[in-house]
Amino acid sequence: MIHTVLRTPINGSLPSGFEEAIFGLGCFWGAERKFWTTPGVYTTSVGYAGGTRASPTYQQVCSGATGHAEVVRVVFDPAVVTYDALLRVFWENHDPTQGNRQGNDVGTQYRSVIFTTSPEQRAAADASKQAYADRLGQRGFGAITTQIADAPPYHLAEEYHQHYLDKNPNGYCGIGGTGVTCG
Repeated sequence: MIHTVLRTPINGSLPSGFEEAIFGLGCFWGAERKFWTTPGVYTTSVGYAGGTRASPTYQQVCSGATGHAEVVRVVFDPAVVTYDALLRVFWENHDPTQGNRQGNDVGTQYRSVIFTTSPEQRAAADASKQAYADRLGQRGFGAITTQIADAPPYHLAEEYHQHYLDKNPNGYCGIGGTGVTCG
């Protein structure tokens, strides 16, 4: 399958020297667009991760019974965009203090999560969480609920979800930040 905006493959092996990152920040439609517009991102796809069911469907994930989160898989060129820059996109484009919701989207599938693919990503994610928690606290926000964990299996979502807001420019997007920047 080819990315409708970036014109790159959305699955398969990583190009040499590229890295993978996985983020959940609410509804994956709007989240994906935030990453595909970031210079240095080679491709994105939406899917499910962090649950117990192999090959889950959208309906199963939405039931809350699988434990999966809606996530965006980001393949990027670290010579052009750093993982820290992608973390900034993640933190600034949702409210990580809301628990199992983002705006009107409610359920465990909308939780805030960072699935790391290397020890370096884990260290960067942990450090960024603490730094952003400090900034949010200064502005009166509650505790961050974001889960940070090693990347579990990633399950590609159905084709109609891929690049949804490119195919449906007036489609629903519940992604919104707190107005607090990373610095």
